[in-house]
Amino acid sequence: MIQIEDLKFQYPRAEFTLRLPQLVIEAGQRVAIVGPSGCGKTTLLNLISGITLPRVGTVTVCGEEVSAMSDASRRNFRIAKIGMVFQQFELVEYLDVLSNILLPFSINSTLPKSSEVRCRAIEFAEAMGLKEKLARKPAQLSQGEQQRVAICRALITEPGVVLADEPTGNLDPENKRRILDLIFQLAEKQNQTLIVVTHDMGILSGFDRVIDFEKMRFSNADKESSGAAQGAVGEQA
Repeated sequence: MIQIEDLKFQYPRAEFTLRLPQLVIEAGQRVAIVGPSGCGKTTLLNLISGITLPRVGTVTVCGEEVSAMSDASRRNFRIAKIGMVFQQFELVEYLDVLSNILLPFSINSTLPKSSEVRCRAIEFAEAMGLKEKLARKPAQLSQGEQQRVAICRALITEPGVVLADEPTGNLDPENKRRILDLIFQLAEKQNQTLIVVTHDMGILSGFDRVIDFEKMRFSNADKESSGAAQGAVGEQA
């Protein structure tokens, strides 16, 4: 489902360098990525989704080499095939909850917006405890509610891959467990590959694979040996 080969990425005018000799994630796997802040976890999600491009190397998702696509092709591919839960939610402030959930169908003409899709959006919202707030704007919601809207939007296209950056970070313990269980159920039902960046060690038991990103990546130019990183890519918990 996801394959990264010989990747190197560096932000302009920054010392931080991310190097991944190889990373393979199988279809349907539930993968948690852990590690300290600043080690490149969010950068990895951006590279997989095509928001960011590597300096060298390839990123292949669902059989498509995302790193070789044009800007427009990457955007359409990401909207149709990848569900993303951003750490800052990235909701559109002037749209209500229902319109934010349905946003992928409004900005990608290849996705047909049908009554079935609208019903699915309402079902997702109800499952997330948002049924009574479909007409509200993001500013009228708590952070936890905004996060739940972002999760609904990520799942609404039934994507093959879901990338979530701290999806439970703003949720209380009760909602955290309920919503995480829902994400897992939908991922299993649709055979989705789920990759979650998290600092919450309490949720790791629900994943098939846990990757300690600090151990598997290169962040400094003087770490030249690829063997250590390549061996750590397959670490599981």
